[in-house]
Amino acid sequence: MRLLLALLCLTTLLHAEDKPRFRTDADGPVKADEKKRNPKDPNAPPEWYQLVEGQFPPEGSAHAVSGELVRMDHLERRFQIRVDRNDSQDRGVWDLPLDAGMLPYGSIWYHGAPAALQDIPLGTHLHGLFYLADPTDKTPPPDTAFKRKTPEFDFRRCFRIEDDFTYHQRQRQLWKIDRVDLTTMKLTASLQSGAGSAGGVDKGSSGGSKNATTSPHHAPKTFDLLASTRIFKGTAFADLKALQPGQNVLFNLTWVTLYGPGRITDVWLEEPARNLATAQQLERHRIQTRERGLPGWVTAVEDEPQFVTITFFGNVDPKLFEELTIKDPNAPPPRDGSPPPVEPRGGLAVARDSLMTYDPVNDRKTGGILDVQTIPVEPGSSAVQIKLKMDMMLEGYRPKRVVRFYPPTWKVNALPREEEFQGRE
Repeated sequence: MRLLLALLCLTTLLHAEDKPRFRTDADGPVKADEKKRNPKDPNAPPEWYQLVEGQFPPEGSAHAVSGELVRMDHLERRFQIRVDRNDSQDRGVWDLPLDAGMLPYGSIWYHGAPAALQDIPLGTHLHGLFYLADPTDKTPPPDTAFKRKTPEFDFRRCFRIEDDFTYHQRQRQLWKIDRVDLTTMKLTASLQSGAGSAGGVDKGSSGGSKNATTSPHHAPKTFDLLASTRIFKGTAFADLKALQPGQNVLFNLTWVTLYGPGRITDVWLEEPARNLATAQQLERHRIQTRERGLPGWVTAVEDEPQFVTITFFGNVDPKLFEELTIKDPNAPPPRDGSPPPVEPRGGLAVARDSLMTYDPVNDRKTGGILDVQTIPVEPGSSAVQIKLKMDMMLEGYRPKRVVRFYPPTWKVNALPREEEFQGRE
């Protein structure tokens, strides 16, 4: 009897460990009239995961929200989407805005490559992963009729946003065109799983991969074509007549759920066209990052020897980390006449949570790279960590503070005035 009870208890514990310790989208949609869970109700789902300062979130803990980009402040990495309609919403909360800000380690994807918020045109339909606002956040209700709020209103910290191109490419999905009618300007297509490339995969998915569609075929949907819809074929543009049944394509949308599945803004007919779009966006991202530094946060500090350890975020192209240990052949010799340092040297600038720096040309400090190591992968982390021996310590070099690092060969130029935070405080 005792043995049976012991086995029963062990089985119960194992099942308890299988259940996530936080609520997920699998527990059901967010409702407008949702009340806080009753701790005495054993069937109630757990609370949504609340972010911890200075820590990356656990896998699968984010809440998925999709909508159309209707407003942005790219300097502060803030944006607003009109949330898609879904069956869990009452009509009274349709089409309401969600105002959110990117987390420091939050990633933005466009055309299958990392991006900045300003790279994405207004009106683009986006898929996102979000976390609850900080408990101290006192954001007032939105300026809408009767102060109505979308059920997603409390999810104001964004882990990732991506366009339809990236979203479907990441899940290896393509749309197969079933029918094209240029008289009525309609295109009918079925989503095919397992057909796309693996481009645009973010190591720290924080739950996105768990929402991937596993069925190979989906019910056809009929989209609106526009006279302005752009068709990309190979390395050139094409006209709407290039759309033919049987083609496997990717496209971006706008006006999703307003009057049907959405309006098609751009179509990529072939893999070469998709690869070119990704390559162009990737180079744009690399240039943008080289001019502004690699983002990360301070993990550890040793004041007396002036050691600073930094964990880099995963919202940049991993290839850029290969430039950390390249020594600058044009580096000036030490002023005191001593031999040049053996280790590569770079610059470290203090940044805000929006990743905006203050005045990196003048206020960054240099240091030698003592060590570059790979650490365990976490959602939002690049798994790359460096240890620096700084020439001078700044107050901003403190654990959990956001910084930007300039590898030895990256030239630091003054950014446009609006991108520097100096003088605003």
